[in-house]
Amino acid sequence: MNLFADIRALVIDCLDAMVAEGALPAGLSYDNVTAEPPRDAAHGDMATNAAMVLAKAAKSKPRDIAETLAAKLAEDPRVTSAEVAGPGFLNLRLDQAIWQALVGKVLETGTDFGRSDMGANQKVNVEYVSANPTGPLHVGHTRGAVFGDALASLLDFAGFDVTREYYINDGGAQVNVLARSVYLRYLEAHGQEVAFEDGTYPGDYLVPVGQALKDKVGDAWVGQPESVWLDDAREFATEAMMDLIRADLKALGVEMDVFYSEKSLYGTGQIEAAIDRLQNDGLIYEGVLEPPKGKKPDDWEPREQTLFKSTEHGDDVDRPVKKSDGSWTYFAPDIAYHYNKVERGFDLLIDVFGADHGGYVKRMKAAVSALSGGKVPLDIKLTQLVKLFKNGEPFKMSKRAGTFVTLRDVVDQVGPDVTRFVMLTRKNDAPLDFDFDKVLEQSKDNPVFYVQYAHARVNSVLKKAVEAGVPVDDAALQAADLSALDHEAELAVAKKIASFPRLVETAARINEPHRVAFYLYELASDFHALYHMGKNDEGLRALQEGNISLSQSKIALARAVSVVISAGLGILGVKPVDEMR
Repeated sequence: MNLFADIRALVIDCLDAMVAEGALPAGLSYDNVTAEPPRDAAHGDMATNAAMVLAKAAKSKPRDIAETLAAKLAEDPRVTSAEVAGPGFLNLRLDQAIWQALVGKVLETGTDFGRSDMGANQKVNVEYVSANPTGPLHVGHTRGAVFGDALASLLDFAGFDVTREYYINDGGAQVNVLARSVYLRYLEAHGQEVAFEDGTYPGDYLVPVGQALKDKVGDAWVGQPESVWLDDAREFATEAMMDLIRADLKALGVEMDVFYSEKSLYGTGQIEAAIDRLQNDGLIYEGVLEPPKGKKPDDWEPREQTLFKSTEHGDDVDRPVKKSDGSWTYFAPDIAYHYNKVERGFDLLIDVFGADHGGYVKRMKAAVSALSGGKVPLDIKLTQLVKLFKNGEPFKMSKRAGTFVTLRDVVDQVGPDVTRFVMLTRKNDAPLDFDFDKVLEQSKDNPVFYVQYAHARVNSVLKKAVEAGVPVDDAALQAADLSALDHEAELAVAKKIASFPRLVETAARINEPHRVAFYLYELASDFHALYHMGKNDEGLRALQEGNISLSQSKIALARAVSVVISAGLGILGVKPVDEMR
């Protein structure tokens, strides 16, 4: 049930009636007509821009259209007033019975309230995390994992057919470095003294991997040259790291549908097929690039390379796909991987990258545009850095990874639910401070606590009602006389609940799951304010002594709040709590 969509549909019906009457010309596009909350709540419950966006095409003054439209809207029993504001905006007030009835609808629908068919089952691939399989996930990966997972859940809730995917970067030179590092731990497991040279991975997380390798091959590789063990060690080490990464993701509550190996692109003709596709479209040529910015001509050695005409699809410069020595650039397998996604039939691709991949956005979008003939959009979301604090100071934890703080370190400190919610309290492209003291603080300033506390508070109300002999199952609450919810503060909470379906669609449309976290905090704040008002106004208390019917009405609103909080937290991958400890 989306009241905003319902009222927009009413506006469209009225516009159609105006066309039929000759008040508007036929053939107008209603695509930009909206029904949304007014900027100032004092102006009404909803506002529509219909007159403003249609005036030019209709060759009429916006205010003239608005006045006619207002008269028609006011005929609907749901609309108590339709007022023209300024040059032609329309502010609407709805009958309070609409908001009251919504409470019962939430209880009937449960945590599917707000679920949408906006996505029309379009196939969406969300690729996120995709860390090199050279060690445990670090705190930066944590933010990308949470953001990508919440975005995938949001899109699913909004009616898309979502595939969660992890691209295993196991085709590059860094995996050879991993193999050499594991080999050193293998020698160490045999009692040898080893030294980790620059460029190798010294983290303690490789100690058990080296021991496991010893258990598997014994001393067969001791003292042997790389040609004997490198390929097998690389495969062994990569799989061990992926087991570690999968365990880290599971601890955070993240489960992927697909793990796609970069290595599987090599030697299978897939890279060649993708480049051939571009070649057939006239987008591959042999040429020499201009010197990069900041390079002087005499510092630049021009060389002929195989280039992709990415500038024809929005990039700043053309990009090399094959080096002068005939080997592929790092960009070539990425082109092939995204071609594979296009060939799998996805309608939309979303990549979640770290902030350090900002320079990669235009070239990858150009490649997907070229490979799909412009039919498959690619949205690339960058996640900014996370700074850790404790006691107000920058915080360094375990160096088990050798050089960075791990995802598991964070989750072990505060738990997966707190980790996930806090990672979504800022937009993905804004820096985020993660203070270990504040995220566990029980105060209004801690959004995760404040939202969880609202859910727990409702649960406490339900328990007290049961003890008082008030039936509070959802069926009983749906049957309550919801017209008793007539106080301004109660209606404000109902209106906030009503905005959830619209919020879901808006957040899904622009791929911003943090909006759900923001909304939940606002809903919790409105509910807590209503609860505290009941301390001074007995008529606002959930439990009305001696009046079961009225108690059920009040409790129905509280229960609706907890249902929406549960639905929203479900999108974020956070479990609601029934009591605070």
